[in-house]
Amino acid sequence: MGDLSVLALPVLPLRNGIVFPNMVVTVSIESDEAHRAIAAAETSGGRLLLVPRIDGEFASVGTIAEIQEVERDDGTAVLIAGVQRARIGAGHSGTGEVLWVDAEPVEDELPSAAVRRLATEFRTVVSEIMEHRGIGAIASRLLGVEDPGQLADLAGYSPDLSLAQKVEVLETVDVEQRLELVLGWMNEILAGITLRERIREDATSRIDKSQREYVLRQQLESIKKELGDGDDDVVSEYRSKLAERDLPEKVAEAVEREIDRLERMSEQSPEHSWIRTWLDTVLDIPWGVTSDDALDLTAARAVLDADHTGLDEPKERIVEHLAVRKLRQDRGLTASESGRGSGAIMLLVGPPGVGKTSLGESVARALGRSFVRVALGGVRDEAEVRGHRRTYVGARPGRIARALIEAGSMNPVFLLDEMDKVGADWRGDPSSALLEVLDPAQNHTFRDNYL
Repeated sequence: MGDLSVLALPVLPLRNGIVFPNMVVTVSIESDEAHRAIAAAETSGGRLLLVPRIDGEFASVGTIAEIQEVERDDGTAVLIAGVQRARIGAGHSGTGEVLWVDAEPVEDELPSAAVRRLATEFRTVVSEIMEHRGIGAIASRLLGVEDPGQLADLAGYSPDLSLAQKVEVLETVDVEQRLELVLGWMNEILAGITLRERIREDATSRIDKSQREYVLRQQLESIKKELGDGDDDVVSEYRSKLAERDLPEKVAEAVEREIDRLERMSEQSPEHSWIRTWLDTVLDIPWGVTSDDALDLTAARAVLDADHTGLDEPKERIVEHLAVRKLRQDRGLTASESGRGSGAIMLLVGPPGVGKTSLGESVARALGRSFVRVALGGVRDEAEVRGHRRTYVGARPGRIARALIEAGSMNPVFLLDEMDKVGADWRGDPSSALLEVLDPAQNHTFRDNYL
């Protein structure tokens, strides 16, 4: 490694790079200061001290280098070989206008077991980085260095390290500390590369899946055209209807899932007609279609008087109910604020022909809502109201869902008529079963087994 005594050497400042020991580089000499340093080195045995300079400050450690060749044909280019580290001492004047400093050469200590273990780990991590970048063949030659200190200095070739980091490597004289330093940086670099590759693979996988689905859909359309089914593309029609409807999120997800099943299913399958019937029913329901209540008490009483003679007590009770709704609306007592719903159930009792049904129609007209009558007379099966499971042959939605489709609105005035004529075979209390289907807290919320 050379003489360990203090040497007086001319300084060549490096502003854009670093030369480590055992590194051979070609340096372009452009400034007058550099020309003078090279000339002084040629007169003093061909040695000089290469010192990195960042933000006007010199590093505390430099590299003793030897000039191997000088080319002066077209500008000046110097082939320089780094020899070893050297601590920078006091500066003094030498020959010419060149900065000379005392350089104390630094000799690497014999590697310990810990150092060799760190060197092996560093070799592995750097090999992984180079494999990820497609230059694994170079890794075997580059990392064949046995000396741990020289191996750590190979970090000077890394494009991922900044100039300040490379200066820190140069200034770290202890080999074990140097290996720990560069190993930490290399692990961070490897983690970043692995993360970017995983993100890129995930994105590519999603793109490939979308492209594959697009190609398969195009092929499916071509097959349908060859079979003569291209003119009646029911799947596209359902997708168009879904795009036009403003469905709740969960309903839209369920419809999309069933459309995908329909697209993959053969028309000969018995489930094909079940899915189409279900889609037709769900898309016919007037999701999101509601009307605002006209809570004008005077106009409501006028409508009731115009439609019915007498019945003063029911009319007064209905107007009282509308007055409470108007008061709650004026005070801003919404369902979310008060914990109570905006719907209500009124029970009209009386013999046939006294005007129960017509009162319901009048209430709907006074509120500006649509009206729908659900006759329960003779209903013996709960499924008539709650809906059948759609896997049953001849399954249909319940009376409430069918009434919503008929009304064309999600908040019509329901008239559940002839409840006293419900069949005796209906399990439990008919009124409680109806309340499960039609929630009085929100009169457009319903549960239907078919849906």
